[in-house]
Amino acid sequence: MKIYLMTDMEGVCGVINSDDYVSPGCRYYEVGRELTTLEVNSAIEGLLEAGATEILVVDGHGAGAINPSLLHREAKLLAGRPIGYPFGCDGSFDCALMIGQHAKTNTDGGHLCHTGSFEVENLIINGVSVGEAGCNMLFTAYYNIPTIMLSGDESACNEVKALAPTMEVAPVKFGIKRGFASVLTPEQNKLFNGAAIHLSPEKARALIKEKARIALERIDHIQPFWLEPPYELEHILRPTTPGGKTRVARVTSNDLMELLNMPKNFI
Repeated sequence: MKIYLMTDMEGVCGVINSDDYVSPGCRYYEVGRELTTLEVNSAIEGLLEAGATEILVVDGHGAGAINPSLLHREAKLLAGRPIGYPFGCDGSFDCALMIGQHAKTNTDGGHLCHTGSFEVENLIINGVSVGEAGCNMLFTAYYNIPTIMLSGDESACNEVKALAPTMEVAPVKFGIKRGFASVLTPEQNKLFNGAAIHLSPEKARALIKEKARIALERIDHIQPFWLEPPYELEHILRPTTPGGKTRVARVTSNDLMELLNMPKNFI
């Protein structure tokens, strides 16, 4: 069984904030990479126990979050830039998972919430607000591949369960800031929901392993998230200064992959 495993970083247990953990040159960036890679390894172990035969790990974090020297020996790694949708996915995979995923922008109670970047106010496809997780679920479903499991903060887990109620989730941290970051500047947004309660990394990895195994065992009972064409995508950016105006770009297409890759003119 061939598995597509998309990774991110801000939803990893022990990744405390953006400024210290998620970019090269940050004081704890290598710690963040190790924490991310070890969570991915735990998912791989659960998948192998459930019968996976081939696993592609896709480093979906912009600056990179996987340490290849620590990655499980049974996995292959897709990393580096430039790369865009569909991020190495095709119809040869049986299912997909997401590890280390954060909630979408403006999520109440999330941790380090954003969609693509802290600059984004909202991303809407056919009237449905989606984050990075939702976009990932859509482009795998484009190839008839169900996303069966996600790990990340509790709000990210709730987000995908609302889109695909039958999938498995592993909440590894819990944001404590209530309220919405709507129309804050990108810098204000980055700091808005920076506090969370984390599991111990070992306990988080054990949960991820268990949920990945269960998800693969339940693959026939997990339905994908999908939106039917034609498509309209509305991409809204935050104001650059306090009290400023948002900027909006709209694109349309009859093909999801074309839609996700279309250039955007913000006005």
